[in-house]
Amino acid sequence: MSHLPSLDELWEAAPPHPAPGVFDPALIRHLPEPARRYLSHAIAPGTPLATAVRLRMHGEIKLRQWNPFTAEQVLRWDRGLIWKAKVRMGGHALMTIKGADRWIDGEGSMRWKLLGLVPVMSADGPEISRSALGRVQVESFMLPSMLLREDVRWSATDDEHPHATVTVGGEHAELALSIDEHGALRSIAVRRWGNPEGQAFHWVDFGGQTSEDRSFGGYTIPTRARVGWYFGSDRWESEGEFFRATIESMEHR
Repeated sequence: MSHLPSLDELWEAAPPHPAPGVFDPALIRHLPEPARRYLSHAIAPGTPLATAVRLRMHGEIKLRQWNPFTAEQVLRWDRGLIWKAKVRMGGHALMTIKGADRWIDGEGSMRWKLLGLVPVMSADGPEISRSALGRVQVESFMLPSMLLREDVRWSATDDEHPHATVTVGGEHAELALSIDEHGALRSIAVRRWGNPEGQAFHWVDFGGQTSEDRSFGGYTIPTRARVGWYFGSDRWESEGEFFRATIESMEHR
């Protein structure tokens, strides 16, 4: 595997100023009405079109049981993402696992250490990379300007369900969004490559419920999310849900 940039390196290498141009509703006038409603809610007119976002969050992750975490994340539409976290196993400060999940320039990996010293998880390779790509796709809602790119194709099944076909890392994916009457995102789903059963990798419905919108620098996104496998089925809450997060802060480049 090539050099793994740190979260700070990924952020600092992003252009210090947003890409040329600001959001103008005229940019989306040709899209289906549900897509226009979502994007108009997510991006205020005149907002610089960011190519990167840095977030701070806290929540719970399910590793057999629910464990609290704090984390930072950088998402860049041109490179990928890094999620760097501290997880207190069983809620105990002396049992802290530190590490990161990432997908950068087509390569995915997971590196986790107990107390930041003793390796407890290290994984990479084609299957991990393909699965991590699915995370980049579904987390595009954290950087709505990603969904204004010319290669994104929008459609809608009804007034509350716009769909965005995105291309990331050479792979196409259809994001299924659910929005309310104001355009606020209430859920997002995608077919993601993974092995939640611990066996062979395969395509699995993946997604989450979102709520509590807040605005940061002209971007309005949900700040609470519940995420997991088997989304949309009875198995999601009982087996698939493994991640609950609250976004605390956000900055853009």
